Amino acid sequence: MIKHKGGCHCGRVRFEVLAPAAVDVSGCNCSICGKTGYLHLVVPRDRFTLLQGAEFLTEYTFNTGVAKHRFCSVCGVKSFYIPRSHPDGFSVNVRCLDEGTLENISVKPFNGREWEKQYPDGRANSFKN
Repeated sequence: MIKHKGGCHCGRVRFEVLAPAAVDVSGCNCSICGKTGYLHLVVPRDRFTLLQGAEFLTEYTFNTGVAKHRFCSVCGVKSFYIPRSHPDGFSVNVRCLDEGTLENISVKPFNGREWEKQYPDGRANSFKN
């Protein structure tokens, strides 16, 4: 595990996440991820730290309200959020990580348009990275 740092476009929101140098991420086609090009690096809560910018975060929820989509109120970038699949963790947008610490990114498609078929019990059972 290594420390990756990242943040939003304007730099007001900054975070760090512990993850391998080579990561498996999900490319989701749901209504929100498909429009934003979000690539999910899902980690347990204890491996994510918000370094600065809590006061700039705005929250958006829809559908079941379980997922807590947080984005910078200044630049509009969603660099992380609490996902419906792992409400006890965080999904970091790998595209918002600073350059230099990732050695490999493996993107696996995820059919978020049929989310309930992917997670019939309502959530994922474990973390991948």
